[in-house]
Amino acid sequence: MTSGGEAVLFWILAPVSVLGALGLLLVRKAVHVALGMAVVMINLGIFYIAQNAEFLGIVQIVVYTGAVMMLFIFVLMLIGVDSSDSLVETIKGQKIAGLLLSTGLGVALFAAIGSATFASPIGLKEVNAGGNITGMAVLIFGKYVWAFEVTSALLITAALAAMVLAHRERLTPRPTQRQWSERRFQVGKNLAGLPAPGVYARRNAVDTPALLPDGTPSEASVPRVLTAREQVNDPEPYAGAERAIEREIEEGTNR
Repeated sequence: MTSGGEAVLFWILAPVSVLGALGLLLVRKAVHVALGMAVVMINLGIFYIAQNAEFLGIVQIVVYTGAVMMLFIFVLMLIGVDSSDSLVETIKGQKIAGLLLSTGLGVALFAAIGSATFASPIGLKEVNAGGNITGMAVLIFGKYVWAFEVTSALLITAALAAMVLAHRERLTPRPTQRQWSERRFQVGKNLAGLPAPGVYARRNAVDTPALLPDGTPSEASVPRVLTAREQVNDPEPYAGAERAIEREIEEGTNR
């Protein structure tokens, strides 16, 4: 029988898990997708713990959420993937192939679920009689060892496929620092390099554009990734603070 606490826990975390799962399909930014997946995994671990599967719940939270998903988030933050990159097809026909494979997988999944038969429940106490960890090890490395190994192979294949799809070969050799410098002098633009981020180049915030001598923001001082994500701060408040400080220094000097 389900207790009142378990029912309250389920009806609170189940909608949150559903919203996090829908975020994987509806949000556009890759970082938000990873955060939605982390929310789903944390709630899944809590559900395991509520069902007296403490070891499985802790592993779910520590390994998948604390290690794997945080690694994905750090990689996304480093490479700067935005929503426009996901629309670029690096391999011809990959969208059609992915749609066909997804449809086939969905049909196979529904067929397997529809033909599945379940025995009468025996209760958690009898299942965990020898210990939750021992019972789980017997199932993984005994009854379901073949399915476990196949799933491991699929995960490795998916990781390699992601590396292949994300790899972009350069059509020309990478220019050196000397070649970049010579190109700037040939073009006659940004001879001293791009302007530093921040108001009047006094701040190191990469999301705050520098101001030109006429007071307008310099678009070249902000990374293109932040511009595509619409995460560029307004430099006017910082500029006003800088001017106020300058006026106070001038008034103090005049006094």
